[in-house]
Amino acid sequence: MNRMWAIVERELRKFFRSPALMLVSMVFPLVQLIVLGNAFGGKIKDARLGVVDQDHGTQAVKVREALSAVESNARTFKPVYYDSDQQAMEDVKTGRLDGAIIIPPEYSRRVYEENHPRIALIVDNTDNFMSSTLEQVFSDLTKALNNPDVEPSRILQQISLDTVELYPYIEYMKYLLPGSIALAMFVSVMIGGGMLYIDDKARGVHEGYLVTPITKFELVFGLNIAGAIKAILAGVVITVLGCLLAGLGSIFYPANMLNVSLVIIATSLVFNTMMFLMMVRVEDPLVPRATFGILNTLLFFPSGAIYPIHAFPAWLRMIAYIDPFSYSVHGFKSILLREAGFSAIRGDLAFLTIAAVVMMTAATALFRRTL
Repeated sequence: MNRMWAIVERELRKFFRSPALMLVSMVFPLVQLIVLGNAFGGKIKDARLGVVDQDHGTQAVKVREALSAVESNARTFKPVYYDSDQQAMEDVKTGRLDGAIIIPPEYSRRVYEENHPRIALIVDNTDNFMSSTLEQVFSDLTKALNNPDVEPSRILQQISLDTVELYPYIEYMKYLLPGSIALAMFVSVMIGGGMLYIDDKARGVHEGYLVTPITKFELVFGLNIAGAIKAILAGVVITVLGCLLAGLGSIFYPANMLNVSLVIIATSLVFNTMMFLMMVRVEDPLVPRATFGILNTLLFFPSGAIYPIHAFPAWLRMIAYIDPFSYSVHGFKSILLREAGFSAIRGDLAFLTIAAVVMMTAATALFRRTL
């Protein structure tokens, strides 16, 4: 009996001497509840809506007033006014806008003449949640314009809404593919980077590096490059297989292949430097295994891979804006689903590259070239 309790005492002492492990094991269920509970099913807020008024008549003013009312009350979208419908459509394709509304020329005259006045709604149907929300809001708005609360006049309005989908029907499997690629690369970094580094330290493999004249920067940079290469290989394999399974032939166009490759490289670097920075002072091999689930929840689900970021509460949106996953997923969506070109991903590449450099610098500064 005493021998059994000795084992129990030893294991409890190990547990209580690792506060990071205790914190993760106790906090993880709470974090998972908070993040997942707020990451799904919320209402779209503050979507970016391009507005092109080519009419500038009195009836067009009523449409713009209706848009302002939605912005002030339901806050479903924020209008961004454009002079060119082509520029608005281009910004929808590149992801700068979530949709666009176009009030055509002579719209007011057609309303007064009862000559089938129409409003065009441009939606990015690569995101079914966003496009369906905008379609529903503008269907209600069109009904309100046709049936004003005030007793207006002798005019019988017959305004109709024409919805224009920029892309063919996007199946949910295709919608999930960008997030799956990013997640596969993250798992590769966790297993082949963070966990492997801590295991090497625990097994004494790390001591062999310290007796050589290699500098601290060379050691950190070499470990990160090795981990990034593993993540790149995982990203390439999952991208090709995923595109074949989902029926996305766009990956095989040379320009798209180049752009996807840039996103994969940037993603692998930022994921690996992020994990190395988090594990650079960790000694307990159980900590990276315990943090895997919480990091997956905290980084993957708020990234917009499964549900639009605009449906999140403000605090979760702030996490999404600094989450490397968000920029990786947006980059993969822009190329694989929208075929939008380099202009759509240059902001994502800039963020991922700068974040990787900053985290590499911080990890080098924190790295201790001692046992």
